[in-house]
Amino acid sequence: MEFMNKKINISSLGFIAALFVASFFFLGLSDSHVKNKNKQDDKTATDLRYLKNEAYGFGERLDYKVGYKFITAGYGSFEIMPKPLIIFGRNCYNIQFEVHSLPSLEFLYKVRDRYSSAVDCGGIFPWAFEQHIREGKYSLDFRADFDHWNNYVKANNKYYPIPKYTHDVVSAFFYVRTLNLSSMRTDSVLVLKNFFGDTTYSLAVKIKGKEEIEVEAGKFRCIVIEPIMTKGGLFKNEGNIRIWLSDDDRKIPVKVASKILIGYVGAELTKYSGLRGPLTAKLD
Repeated sequence: MEFMNKKINISSLGFIAALFVASFFFLGLSDSHVKNKNKQDDKTATDLRYLKNEAYGFGERLDYKVGYKFITAGYGSFEIMPKPLIIFGRNCYNIQFEVHSLPSLEFLYKVRDRYSSAVDCGGIFPWAFEQHIREGKYSLDFRADFDHWNNYVKANNKYYPIPKYTHDVVSAFFYVRTLNLSSMRTDSVLVLKNFFGDTTYSLAVKIKGKEEIEVEAGKFRCIVIEPIMTKGGLFKNEGNIRIWLSDDDRKIPVKVASKILIGYVGAELTKYSGLRGPLTAKLD
């Protein structure tokens, strides 16, 4: 039974990667990556929205252990690189998310997953997204380049129309972190637009309430949210996934848990650094 648990746990690492990034990183771009259909160079910063962000900044790093019950199968990390990317003359957060299996367990199932998003510092929307999946013998590489002036995205060498400020799975999560979640009532629902593959999907985020939880990084007051998504290799059913965010201005993800047939598989915060301000939700 222990071997079976380990096998289930290791194969769930890739799903945990999806849990993190869809809960809502990267190469520098030149204008040639997104064709200027309508002469974007003539646009100005006032054509795009501005959102206040006190949640995170350059240099933030969050580390996690991924596992099933008491078995640690691998590690993951979110990191906002210290220097901005410049895309269309705009500063962008270079956000990287990685998950990898423990070397000692890779004879069962090897995982090396990497996601990256270039998120506009002023408007908190994506300019580019990459996904590189390596799970056992399975591999997937995907890239999307967004044009929020003309409302389209380039992916798979094709152009797709999108609603303005459509997100990728990473930028959606970082957008949610900027919101005043503490003021929202239990069972409130936010609806975002998320592009994946060749389609724009609706991503709903439900506020489930508040809890105090303890992980390796400490004890925290948290807001509990529940993402719901219909497709895109991510969330398919309500009630299966929950995310605990620190109940303060930082709103860092403290824990992610997903229900499976034999319990829960998840990720817990082990350490953090480079936060934009104090973590007042920490209780110890």
